[in-house]
Amino acid sequence: MFISEAFAQAETAAQTGSSTGMILQLVLIFAVFYVFLIRPQQKRIKQHEAMVSAVKKGDTVVTGGGIYAKVTDASDPIDLTVEIADGVSVKVNRGTIRDVILPEDKKAAAAAKAKAANTNKKSK
Repeated sequence: MFISEAFAQAETAAQTGSSTGMILQLVLIFAVFYVFLIRPQQKRIKQHEAMVSAVKKGDTVVTGGGIYAKVTDASDPIDLTVEIADGVSVKVNRGTIRDVILPEDKKAAAAAKAKAANTNKKSK
């Protein structure tokens, strides 16, 4: 009978140690998720909010649906009026703006396109 009691005490001690280890593992997993997933996502959300709030008249934007548009009225804090074609204006929510196209980006894209065209001509 003495041996049975010793095994019972050993199991109780092992259970206490494993619960502490399990809690430590859960805390470590949460810390890894926070550092690699939650914090970067919060940073991206703040950057997007800052970009959307800084949109002004004359900017070229890309909507969530992939439509390139020019902002014609940005006075409303919630909605923007954008021109998607000549004479076609649409009101969109600021939250649907995916990206703002800067003039420097347009120039860089045009230069890259021209360079690619020249490379294709030389290879033929």
